[in-house]
Amino acid sequence: MNSEGADRPTRLQRVWDLPTRLFHWTLVVLVALQFATGEFGWLSMEWHYRFGYATLALLLFRLIWGFVGSQTSRFVDFMHGPRALWRHVRAEFSSLPQMSVGHNPLGGWSVLVLLLVLLLQAISGLATSDGIDEDGPFAERVPLVCVRWATRLHHLGENLLLALIGLHVAAVLLHWLLKHDNLVLPMITGKKCVDAGPLRFASGRRAFVVFAIVAAAVLALSYFGA
Repeated sequence: MNSEGADRPTRLQRVWDLPTRLFHWTLVVLVALQFATGEFGWLSMEWHYRFGYATLALLLFRLIWGFVGSQTSRFVDFMHGPRALWRHVRAEFSSLPQMSVGHNPLGGWSVLVLLLVLLLQAISGLATSDGIDEDGPFAERVPLVCVRWATRLHHLGENLLLALIGLHVAAVLLHWLLKHDNLVLPMITGKKCVDAGPLRFASGRRAFVVFAIVAAAVLALSYFGA
């Protein structure tokens, strides 16, 4: 549950589980590698596709973990309606201090949008084509109209993704500079000074099983597209 309040005692408490933190930083690395291989010619496009498959597996894991994972990782914990979102936005521009246990309402929506755009990128990339010598793994297995749409979506998603990443980084910096709220450190250590009761955490075994199933499915997909 996201709780926001002011002038209440806080204590250093575990809020993010290890699977969520590993997902976050691994995704950062994979997205950087995707841009390095796709836009700057580092390594080869074959590696771009491999990193794409890895990104797809990671995203599918996070989407599932959003339903079966720890309390602060579940969508139901940080996805709020318009009223809660509006209250949070108003509070952000007021002098009232506020503290969220996990993602705040605005951050929750930004997380969901970012996940969906990344998922769009990973899926559309499977069937893209530059019309010359670079085709996605499934470009020859789907109708030409699908290839054209996938290519357009992939290029559109790239620009949208850059904008979202820029907004995400800017929001983190503004929270640090204006609110004195370091959002990066808790995503490294898993701990944060908050006023909250005991939080529910899923076991590492559950995370391993979920990721193993997802990884096996994506690996099978990669063999089919080879």
